[in-house]
Formats: sequence, C-alpha cells, structure tokens
Amino acid sequence: MAKFVTLFSSSAGNCYYIGSSGRGVLIDAGRSCKQIEAAMLSNELDMRRVQGIFITHEHSDHCQGLRVLASRYGINVYSSEGTLKALEESDRLDSRFSADVIESKISLGDMLIERFDTPHDSAESCTYRVTTADGKKAMVATDMGVMLPSIRNAISECSLAVVESNHDVNMLMTGPYPYPLKRRILSDRGHLSNAACAEELPHFVNSGVRHLILGHLSGENNTPDVAYVTSLCALKEAGMTLGEDFTLEVAPRETNGKKIIF
Repeated sequence: MAKFVTLFSSSAGNCYYIGSSGRGVLIDAGRSCKQIEAAMLSNELDMRRVQGIFITHEHSDHCQGLRVLASRYGINVYSSEGTLKALEESDRLDSRFSADVIESKISLGDMLIERFDTPHDSAESCTYRVTTADGKKAMVATDMGVMLPSIRNAISECSLAVVESNHDVNMLMTGPYPYPLKRRILSDRGHLSNAACAEELPHFVNSGVRHLILGHLSGENNTPDVAYVTSLCALKEAGMTLGEDFTLEVAPRETNGKKIIF
C-alpha cells in the first residue's frame, strides 16, 4: 500500500514522507533533525528505512535539518546540480555523506522518483513525483510562482498531490511585509496564491487525482480555513462533490499523525 505523510508543511519548514512496504523517501528536510526524528516516530516511521532525501531547493525552510539528518543516518541526498552547489556553499552538505544530481528520474529500490523544474527565486529549484511499488503516484508541488504545463501534466497522472496554496492576496497586500518582499512573493518566481491554486484543482480532479492537499501555507498571509474554502468553492463551482469525486485537506503545519493510504 502506498503511504503519504505530511511531517511539516508551512513557511516555517517542510518535510513529507512518501513510501510503501516499509520503505520510503523524504521530500525536503526543512526542520531540525530532532524535530524530523520526532515526527517520524509519532507516525510509526523508521528513519533507517528512508532510501533518500530529495531537496527541492536551498531555502532554509526546505533544508534546515539536512546536514545532521543525512549524516546521522547515512542517507543519500538528491537534487538538481544548482541546488546541490548552493547547499555546499551554505555548508548544508557534509562531505561524509553522498549527494547526487537527479537529472530527470532515478529508481530507488521499488520506487521511481522523477524531477520537474519549478519557477522559484532560488538556484535551480525543482519538485518531485514518486511512483511506489504498486504503481501509485504522488507529487509535492510547492514553491513556484506559476503553474507550468509540465508540472500540471505531471500532477494530472497522480492519485495524490500536494499543491501550494501559500497566501491570500488581500492578506498579503494589506499585511506587514515590506513592499519588495510582497513583489517577490507575487512574482512568477514566488509562490502560488490560494486563488491560483484553486483555479488548477478542477482540472486535476477531472484527470483522476483523488487526494488533494493544500501545502506550504504562509503563517502571516493565510489561514487554513481561508485556503480550504477558496479551493472547495472552486471545486464545487466546477460541479464536483467532496467525498465522491475528491478529498481535500490542508497539510498540517506540524504532523497530526495522519497517514493517507492512496
């Protein structure tokens, strides 16, 4: 059975587990090693069964615990060439463990992990789709200013997808962030808003995605209720029924112990 667990998801840190048959991978390591270990334990997941850590980009909320976590458990790290170089320059990588460039896809045990590049203000950001042993596909698609056709098509083939619903535009524009930061978030290399995310979801459900998870919510410019209602309204307006055509939830800021079998 394919298993998905949100360990952390927010502008304060991101880490997801995808796997099956007792083995899996981590997408990002954006909290401390201690926090990730505790989150794994609370979900009855064994760090020693993690086959690889896949980093989307070098911002701290995606790699904070990487150096210690990978060193402690001897887990291989994978990412784009640009991200690995940025991680090395910021001392996020340790020469005692291996880090490999993933060009397009790689097989780890009975899993296939595919890379898709994303438009974000970092060295060479990307996201990943994981195919488990039973052929189920799951994807984490966050940290992107716009939804590219390649990512849209990749999500459409999944059973489960985390889609970024980072901010409410009105909350952002009236909030305390300085104007240059607001511009960066709203740019084509920033983050997807609630409205931009909601606009994509009916297409995904029509394509067969059944489990939708809203991820990477801003702690200052969004709330779980606002993000959820924005997406649910768009799906209902498209004639889709919650519980029949799709499931929808907001990824918890910190793990709530819930696993999704997909």
